[in-house]
Amino acid sequence: MSASISRRAVLAGGGSLLLAFSLSGARAQTETGKGGGPAKRGLPGSLDDTPRLDAWIRIDAKGTVTILTGKAELGQGLKTALLQVAAEELKVAFDGLTLITADTGLTADEGYTAASHSMQDSGSAIRNAAAQVREILIAEAARRLAIPEAGLRAKNGAVIAPNGVRMTYGDLVRDELLEVEAKPVSRLTPTADFTVMNRPVPRIDIPAKVTGGAAYVQDMRPPGMLHARMVRPPSYGATLSGVDAAAIERLPRVVKVVRNGNWLAVVAEDEWAAIQAMRRLAASATWTETPSLPDETKLAAQLMALPSKDTTILDRGKPGAAGRIVEGRFVRPYLAHGSIGPSCAVAEARDGTVTVWTHTQGVFPLRQAIAELLKLPLEKVRCIHAEGAGCYGQNGADDVGADAALLAVAVPNRPIRVQWMREQEHSWEPFGPGMVTSVHAAVDDSGAVVDWHHEVWSQSHMMRPGPAGTLLAAREIADPFPPAPPVELAQPEGGGDRNAIPLYDFPNARVEHHFLPEFPLRGSSMRSLGGYLNVVAIESTMDDLARASGQDQVAFRLRWLQNSRARAVIEAAAAKFGWTGRPALPAGGGYGFAFAQYKNLEAYCAIAVEIAIEPETGEVDIRRVTAAVDTGEVINPDGVRNQIEGGVIQSARWTLFERVTFDRTRITSVDWSAYPIMRFASVPASIDVEILDQPGAPFLGVAEAAQGPMGAALANAIRDATGHRLRELPLTPERIKTAIGP
Repeated sequence: MSASISRRAVLAGGGSLLLAFSLSGARAQTETGKGGGPAKRGLPGSLDDTPRLDAWIRIDAKGTVTILTGKAELGQGLKTALLQVAAEELKVAFDGLTLITADTGLTADEGYTAASHSMQDSGSAIRNAAAQVREILIAEAARRLAIPEAGLRAKNGAVIAPNGVRMTYGDLVRDELLEVEAKPVSRLTPTADFTVMNRPVPRIDIPAKVTGGAAYVQDMRPPGMLHARMVRPPSYGATLSGVDAAAIERLPRVVKVVRNGNWLAVVAEDEWAAIQAMRRLAASATWTETPSLPDETKLAAQLMALPSKDTTILDRGKPGAAGRIVEGRFVRPYLAHGSIGPSCAVAEARDGTVTVWTHTQGVFPLRQAIAELLKLPLEKVRCIHAEGAGCYGQNGADDVGADAALLAVAVPNRPIRVQWMREQEHSWEPFGPGMVTSVHAAVDDSGAVVDWHHEVWSQSHMMRPGPAGTLLAAREIADPFPPAPPVELAQPEGGGDRNAIPLYDFPNARVEHHFLPEFPLRGSSMRSLGGYLNVVAIESTMDDLARASGQDQVAFRLRWLQNSRARAVIEAAAAKFGWTGRPALPAGGGYGFAFAQYKNLEAYCAIAVEIAIEPETGEVDIRRVTAAVDTGEVINPDGVRNQIEGGVIQSARWTLFERVTFDRTRITSVDWSAYPIMRFASVPASIDVEILDQPGAPFLGVAEAAQGPMGAALANAIRDATGHRLRELPLTPERIKTAIGP
């Protein structure tokens, strides 16, 4: 497969609008990879960075419409939602659109697909670009027909005159027509006129995934492809003392053993030969290891003892007032992404150019890192997104992309597919960082919150590419790159301190972030970053304050919220669940409630749960979950429900089961038996999602809205069932059984 044979061919065709726009450089200091400064032009979403309309919408002479986005489909249903937006505003049939996702050779640079920004950034850009393209086409038809624009309407990919004359978009296009910059204001379709948006359109990515079709980068099989496997060090910092590469290269169907310092791989003609050769190569390798990991049994204390950069991110009123005190320290272990499909990439080096098919969440930042690693000009590296079997944060996708690129250079002119093994994924991916939060709060005799003090200790949650030093391979080669400096994500979105500022209107509140530049374990982005633990800590404390002051947990939350949309989701979740008048449960049963607005900027979500705990084992049975969510204008209600349902299950996994384990030298949770995840038997019996639509309101990111509230509601239900507040995650059956006692 030549690097020139790709989705670029989709854009071929005479008489079409030229795709000619500036691709901006990668930016890696915020979670989305986008600059955090003021708007450049005052344009909606990512149009502000890439204002040319033809960067987003392309129409050829046959009337074929292609939509381009710099964001990636991660399983969140983005492709379907973006096509709905484009179809609605262009007045083109949904099935008649083609979509191209993140590709450094074709699309705008939208940084990372992260932080629940895709619909805000790309969705807003495409919606406004499509609306403006529609109006340009109507104006062009009016010019050609010499009639006023007011008498024309767009429908089914054409402009129709009052007398029935129909001009297709293909008839109207000419090379310069859309080579213009977007305007700040668009004539958007009113909500009442929607025919595609706010409809449960089936997701276009699902059929292949459920029928065994080619859906993922793992499924790619270009002609002439070779297979490769890595031999990773057994532990952080281990050095390769020796290996018998020659013996492995003599094995049948082995093409080459590639060693560069501590970076070691084998390339073969087929996958099984590569796996067998990898195992024999690993057995022949000798490594020198040095204990460098913290004591897992003292993780919280060791994190809190690390040097920190301390910042006060909220200081309101006069914290420290006396009252009935509720306080505690909450601990989150390191978490693995637990991708069902180990990370994979395909790369090819041909004619001085390296092309990488990758399930990275940021093709432009990864291109920058790989170009630096290979010492190639940026234009000689192309990264094309291909879906992976699991991610939501930085798993091994970027690292395996770099592995594939290095191997493609070592064995050029043939595509090379590299897939990590399960133990490599569990050992070497960047984990969701371990964290500690401490909350001290007080209520007075009237039940008012008079003091709130929240502290959080966490390492960086954003060590994605850009810099080559973020990649494993770059640190393992003989001439290694220095580790990338830690990135502290700023408020208002934050990193470890995401959602640490309570949305509640407490008169006296102080929140401190202790940023840890040192990395006890390799860590980076995992869905919701620090928001999950901070919401668990805040909402657990709110529950305990309500109990301490004899107030209903829902009423107590509403007492301290002025935000009308926040109040509405709490009231909706409570009403749908039947919180008021809920029946008493038998022993072992418990109710829990929690709320958050993700990042205090995105979707609002409130969750109520009912559980039953088996007293003999401490196992938790999640009987029912009710969620209410406000995500602004809704594109696809099924998509919103899918995201909340998925977030509920993911958060329940973290809260009840998951924890990376390690000794002083190695990661020990290297398979599913050592890193247990939720099985089907533990999935909630029912999840009911109420959507509070906001017609005409801006899109609010929903993908990470449920993680914090679900974890907190579950913790509160366990407190309700047991009478004990457990603050060290996960809340395993063993810990629950210990709390219950004999």
